[in-house]
Amino acid sequence: MALNIAYIVAETIWGLLAHSLSLLSDAGHNLSDVLGLGAAWLAHSLARRAPTTRFTYGLKRSTILSALGNAVLLLLVTGGIIWEAITRLVAPGEVAGRVVMLVAFGGILVNGATALLFMRGGKDDLNLRGAFLHMAADALMSFAVVITGFVIMMTGWTILDPIVSLLVCVSIIIGTWSLLRASLDMALDGVPEQIRLDEVEAGLLELPDVEGLHHLHVWSLSTTETALTVHLVSNADATRQAGILREATAMLAKRFRIGHATFQIEAAGSPFPCSPHDHGMTCGDNPACQGAVSC
Repeated sequence: MALNIAYIVAETIWGLLAHSLSLLSDAGHNLSDVLGLGAAWLAHSLARRAPTTRFTYGLKRSTILSALGNAVLLLLVTGGIIWEAITRLVAPGEVAGRVVMLVAFGGILVNGATALLFMRGGKDDLNLRGAFLHMAADALMSFAVVITGFVIMMTGWTILDPIVSLLVCVSIIIGTWSLLRASLDMALDGVPEQIRLDEVEAGLLELPDVEGLHHLHVWSLSTTETALTVHLVSNADATRQAGILREATAMLAKRFRIGHATFQIEAAGSPFPCSPHDHGMTCGDNPACQGAVSC
């Protein structure tokens, strides 16, 4: 963050002196990156806090909100750059190509190095993926600006400045869309994109003594943790039911990386599924729930 802030100041000053939209738009992306990195850092810290009586899952979902905010922020900044680039297409101005090229080259080093720090973690954590995409987008913008500065220096075609800005913005929007969709799905308790619900159902039904299931729900607790609840149907005795729970927990953790699973076992053939919300009764009043083992 400190490295990027220093570069933002330098890039803004030289962008104004060189009359370069490419440099100023690159500085805008860097500013959004600093905000995005700060949000990711804050979310990571909040997610490590212990659960409380008010937030019984802790504040893990803050990582999802951070990823969503990162995507929205990047799209908003990119939209502003597109608007300014269209204005420059109508009335292109003078651009100092050499200054643009040299300053943007520093951006490749700063943004590229920062993006590499998040590359590995971004594969499994949507919060880190948001930070990685932010930094990678700026590295791409800086690279395009270097090429633009060189061509302008050699040819004097200043109209390339807004044209390249538009092209880079389009590529950033395409790359950010998947982050926006995935983080929005998580915020709305959607099934994580790496998990297929039918495969989870099939895996549970393959367990011995499990005759059926219903009320299967899978959602994200954070960008790295997944939760599941399900009602399993079985006529096994209490001892075997405990074994079913252990096997189901192990299978879900190994095959689907679901680490927070909650089960409810019901008797097969019961006319009342063990769902008090559906039948207006408490679990103690529901005949299907008598003697059920839950985990």
